[in-house]
Amino acid sequence: MAHVRLERVNKTFGGRAALIDLDIDIEDGQFYVLLGPTGAGKTTTLRLIAGLERPDSGTVAIDGRDVTNWSAAQRDVALVLQQYSLYPRYTVRENLEFPLKPKIRGLSRPEIEARVARAARIVRVDHLLDRKTDRLSGGEMQRVSIGRAIVREPRIFLMDEPLSNLDAKLREALRAELKDLKMTLGATFLFVTHDQIEAMSMGDRIAVLDAGRIVQVGTPHEIYNRPRHVFVAGFVGSPAMNLLAAEFRNDMVIAVPGHFEFPLEGAASRRFAGVRGPATIGIRPEDIRVGPDQAIAAVAHGVENHGVEKVVTLRVEDCLLRATVPATNPIAIEDRVRFSLFQDKLHAFDATTGVRLGAA
Repeated sequence: MAHVRLERVNKTFGGRAALIDLDIDIEDGQFYVLLGPTGAGKTTTLRLIAGLERPDSGTVAIDGRDVTNWSAAQRDVALVLQQYSLYPRYTVRENLEFPLKPKIRGLSRPEIEARVARAARIVRVDHLLDRKTDRLSGGEMQRVSIGRAIVREPRIFLMDEPLSNLDAKLREALRAELKDLKMTLGATFLFVTHDQIEAMSMGDRIAVLDAGRIVQVGTPHEIYNRPRHVFVAGFVGSPAMNLLAAEFRNDMVIAVPGHFEFPLEGAASRRFAGVRGPATIGIRPEDIRVGPDQAIAAVAHGVENHGVEKVVTLRVEDCLLRATVPATNPIAIEDRVRFSLFQDKLHAFDATTGVRLGAA
């Protein structure tokens, strides 16, 4: 296992800042996820930890030792990529053996065979050991790639979107297997993804990255329920959080004057007591009540069937927001409906900076 720390790391490519004053702390044995859109700096961060890139400034430390200028080989990390990086004319066994063959490792044949057998068993490819890798499915090839990392017994596993080339059902299965693998090996994992479902379902801790900066670090529960910035609020969640321009005025929240406004009540009134003026309010689709007894009138602008539930787009004048309702709800497009918000679940963000507003 290994503790990884990046302190005030900066990296530019061709005059463009890829990482800006980046601080990351990954504990021993943690499954740490870097989440963000394409171009946020996720892969650059992983490559800096792997030793494939050097920061322009700042330090990379592993187990308290500054490894900023160490080579990739010296750092004892294993990299699993989106592309499988296997030798297609080799068998699974030969691919798994390959990282163990250099003489510098000093491993005997029985030791190599034992490591290969263990790794193949862990990733469930032991029945494929004598098959050429160009005859494997995508999921089997990715298992072999992970197995090839396991045989090295590294201190850190670095995974760069390893599931993104797989179909949805296989991604779901391998997510569970990777979590089991982390428990089995007790190793430190850094997992890079743009997929929020992967991040939320796998991570012990998530760092949300945007334009080279860490926007928030927290548990999946914290990231989802208490986003510290409007970017996190809009990026995490499916369907996405509704984010609406509004104004806080005299204990009222006004989104569409005369049509979509409501008084703050109970805990929400106390939480937003100091908030005044323009803001961005956020409410998740599951935190909207739709029914005939609710306070705000709307029109059903769109209806999406998602199996066990429907996602209804509500229209109030020019304002659109989405709500989830049971699949049995008979709402149809252009129906007149009424809704209200669970105020305990209401979020607010500064209209200029995007920073979270309101008391904890």
